[in-house]
Amino acid sequence: MDLNEIGRLAKAAQPALQKADTDAKNQVLHRAAELLMEQCDFLLKENEKDMENGRTNGMPEGLLDRLLLTEQRVKQMAEGLSQLELLEDPVGEVLSMKKRPNGLLIGQKRVPLGVVGIIYEARPNVTADAFGLCFKTGNAVILKGGKDAIHSNKAIVKVLRMALAEKGFPEAAVTLIEDTSRETTTAFMKLREYVDVLIPRGSAGLIRAVVENSTIPVIETGTGNCHIYVDETADLDMAVDIIFNAKTQRIGVCNACESLVIHEKVLDALMPKLKARLDEKQVEIRGDEKVCASIEGIVPAKEADYGTEYLAYILSAKTVSSLDEAITHINRYNTGHSEAIITNDYSHAQRFLEEIDAAAVYVNASTRFTDGFEFGFGAEIGISTQKLHARGPMGLLALTTTKYIIYGNGQIRK
Repeated sequence: MDLNEIGRLAKAAQPALQKADTDAKNQVLHRAAELLMEQCDFLLKENEKDMENGRTNGMPEGLLDRLLLTEQRVKQMAEGLSQLELLEDPVGEVLSMKKRPNGLLIGQKRVPLGVVGIIYEARPNVTADAFGLCFKTGNAVILKGGKDAIHSNKAIVKVLRMALAEKGFPEAAVTLIEDTSRETTTAFMKLREYVDVLIPRGSAGLIRAVVENSTIPVIETGTGNCHIYVDETADLDMAVDIIFNAKTQRIGVCNACESLVIHEKVLDALMPKLKARLDEKQVEIRGDEKVCASIEGIVPAKEADYGTEYLAYILSAKTVSSLDEAITHINRYNTGHSEAIITNDYSHAQRFLEEIDAAAVYVNASTRFTDGFEFGFGAEIGISTQKLHARGPMGLLALTTTKYIIYGNGQIRK
């Protein structure tokens, strides 16, 4: 099926989704969650084909982690759909209604975006998350995954379409573009006649290519050079636990910690504990001169290290002499994603929250919580690092827009 036909079918399917009542949509989500678990063995078998290809092609460990499906991860995909079933349906909500002096009642109502396109890389879970969020909000979705996950994505879409068909909805509510060529991807970016908004998820190169080449409006999801700042008043045991979690729980995700900023007053007390803990996962620390001098086994950092999203067992470390210096450093090198401070000083925490320019800013918690599921959104379509329309984990509300509704009784403009 060519792109124009895919677009035409998605556009034709969308009105049925917009008109569907909440109960009908929830029944589809419920059945889709059931089918994901029922078909788990099939999904894992197809995913293993992608994993085998990835290992053969020398895919980095962090990307293999993103690609991998396990029974637990399939369960999480299903739970994401089930959680969406329980969330309030935003479509049709009237946000305001005011009476004008001329008698007109002018209101604002929440409506679907229409047809959403998503371009992403080796993240099979995105396939189910994107469907659930788009379907709940009355949007059709066209998915363009990478070749690395093609078998996994085809299998997941097959299962989702089974749920749609069982409940009497058009299967074109979710479509996977199976041609993974670069030419098709570029052509998809220009399918403005049918696609209302395009969302890229993946590497900095992919996101940049979509932003620069798309003729469709883009919601930009960013890479994650996430920082943790250990303040001079920090509980160091807490700091070690948070850094270890944020860096090593999953290295191939955008909310993993990539950069550490340490107040010089706690450097010598922190580093022995931290290095011993990170050594459990063979994490390489690339530090400035003071970090290198504080303990053996540190690799000297280069300037580029402070701005790198590694997606690997590597962590940069920078020493600062004040909160001001920490904030300046983080705002220079961050990608607007997630930043954290470990501190026992209320005023430092408040300043950090106020002055750090990022979608999510934490006090005494791991950056790994920047996630639609963890935020109670059921799932996420991506984490927006731009400031227009949506910012941070994008749940149901981010996939809607508004229109004005006007009630009159014969008014004409004079």
